[in-house]
Amino acid sequence: MKQVVQPANGGPVRVIEVPRPSIGPTEVLVQTVASAVSPGTERAVTRLAQSSLLAKARARPDLVRQVIRKAQTDGIAKTARSVRARLDDDVPLGYSAAGIALEVGEAVAGIAPGQLVATGGAGKANHAEFQAVPGLLCAPVPAGVPAADAAFATVASVALHSLRLAEVGPGAKVVVIGLGLLGQLAVRLAQASGCDVAGIDVAQFQADRAAHAGALALLEAGDDTTKAVLEWSRGRGADAVLLMAASSSSAIAGRAPDLCRDQANVVVVGDVGLDLDRRPFYERELNLRFARSYGPGRYERSYEEWGVDLPAGLVRWTEGRNFEAVLDLLAAGRLQVADLVTHHFPIAEATSAYELVESGSEPSLGIVFDYPDAPAPDRPIVLRAARPGPHGVGLIGAGAFARTVLMPAFKEAGFERFVSVASASGLSARRMAERAGFEKAVSGADAIIDDPDVEVVVIATPHDSHARLAAQALRAGKDVFCEKPLALTMDELDDVEAAQRESGRVLFVGFNRRYSEPIRLVRKHFAGGTGPLVVTYRVNAGELPPAHWYHDRRHGGRLLGEICHFVDTCSAVVGAPPVAVRAMGSGGNERLLDEDVVVVLRFGDGSLATISFAAAGHPSVEKERVDVLGRGRSATIVDFRELHLNGSASPGRFDKGHGAAVFSFRHAIAKAAIAESNGVGSMRATLAAAADMAAAQSQIAHR
Repeated sequence: MKQVVQPANGGPVRVIEVPRPSIGPTEVLVQTVASAVSPGTERAVTRLAQSSLLAKARARPDLVRQVIRKAQTDGIAKTARSVRARLDDDVPLGYSAAGIALEVGEAVAGIAPGQLVATGGAGKANHAEFQAVPGLLCAPVPAGVPAADAAFATVASVALHSLRLAEVGPGAKVVVIGLGLLGQLAVRLAQASGCDVAGIDVAQFQADRAAHAGALALLEAGDDTTKAVLEWSRGRGADAVLLMAASSSSAIAGRAPDLCRDQANVVVVGDVGLDLDRRPFYERELNLRFARSYGPGRYERSYEEWGVDLPAGLVRWTEGRNFEAVLDLLAAGRLQVADLVTHHFPIAEATSAYELVESGSEPSLGIVFDYPDAPAPDRPIVLRAARPGPHGVGLIGAGAFARTVLMPAFKEAGFERFVSVASASGLSARRMAERAGFEKAVSGADAIIDDPDVEVVVIATPHDSHARLAAQALRAGKDVFCEKPLALTMDELDDVEAAQRESGRVLFVGFNRRYSEPIRLVRKHFAGGTGPLVVTYRVNAGELPPAHWYHDRRHGGRLLGEICHFVDTCSAVVGAPPVAVRAMGSGGNERLLDEDVVVVLRFGDGSLATISFAAAGHPSVEKERVDVLGRGRSATIVDFRELHLNGSASPGRFDKGHGAAVFSFRHAIAKAAIAESNGVGSMRATLAAAADMAAAQSQIAHR
């Protein structure tokens, strides 16, 4: 399918061929009929991507701080690889569209295949022939509303949400500063709400369009414009001012007090400078508000990803219900958008639209991309000729870890044929295929597993899909390398283990630390002695941002997603899986999402291991420290970069064993043998720890 992207490291906008996206249970697959360009927002994205690295840093100091924190915890080299990987990405453009629902996830209500729907969401409702969109960001289009009009529902919802924040009603005087597409929509929505509207801009074309809609349209002329607004408002000033312009200058926001009555609402929508003089805002006791995109629910994982709606009795106007309101206004004829469309482009010629917006060679407002009625069939995106060779690799999942760690490790381990890659978005699959030397990018995991040229399936998807995909691939006769965790429940683990026994294929979990040189040397150091060992594993994990996917309960939290690594490492040191497990968290509302956890393991020979996992330690302290005592000896590993045996530093350049792990996997395939550890025992121990934490919570709750 065709998709419009902006390379993050610069260059012009491109239209490229990518595989179709695939949907999850809370999503809808939509065949796009029309999508609307949001010139201000999309121009900001393209200009930032095309700017220098220094300019990017100045524009996004929040991301610079994230990079600094990552460097403090993960080291400069790993952070640099991660940053380069991000800059190698393509940014999908578009967030407001309409199309035909083709597939509907089982957790989505109110939408049926075949319906025309309006879609929204940056990174979801893309300028692409197919979209995978959250169900709550899809709204059925009423009969009689053309798809080209419905494509504006999300952009218009931004304006509608700002109007709701302004708290205005019939008869109110509303000033809109900035009469681009968003400003024009705000003008019309305010009029549909019974408000009197004045629009201000510096361009005659935009002012004329607002005047055509019935607004008082003014060219910005300083005191003369202020005088006109005051006369229009009977000397009182506006009840609300909506700042729809985009400019680094603070003069736009600074104009608002002169146009307002006392205690008016000023709503900031556009990206304007805010180096303001407090005095005029204070003297009029103005309310300064900021509109966050399309409405409540925006940026909320539970709403947009999990499909948990907000009760209408408590939050009447969510982003999804704002979509519905816009569509109802279009259906009733109270909102017109067709006359705002100045240009149509077929999706194949989308780059011309961005050249037009950037050059300003002719006036433009609404720009619509049109899509073919019958898109090309979903075929693999072939990037290079197939080459013969054993152990053809198919990759499911194309995230940063797969790009920067896994695939380089597979190449270093001697894998030579990289057949195909699939990811949920399709776009990242193509980028991975280009960068890592895969022959083709395909749509969906089934295309990987069913491909006869794929003999080795690598699973690097979100955690909740690992067990299902591993079992499916094993039963299809493939050897499987699955990133941790292998499973999130005992039933899932049992099914994967059964699939491995039935197929006789190699199953390998990416517990790489057991294959690292420090662990090998520690095992050698304690070999030959008798008696139990005591292992103390301290993890200074670092805090995660609130939106991080580890906070998503569907993926098992940090216990199942991270601590399983350390359970396996302790098992590797002792040389056996644990026979007893206890675990305790810090007591959050949902134990499996606790970020401070202690796990105690007992092994058959009497060895003990304690894993202390903390999220809030100082970043200057090492991330991982392993101390092993027993048999008259000692060993300490610090961040898998330093090793001390009996107090003496051991020379060498160490790492966490990713390359050695993949080499061991390749050796197991070649010998048709079971790998040193297929991860099942460590996963059982980790799941037992999760059960123990849950049982402790239940006991406390019932006392």
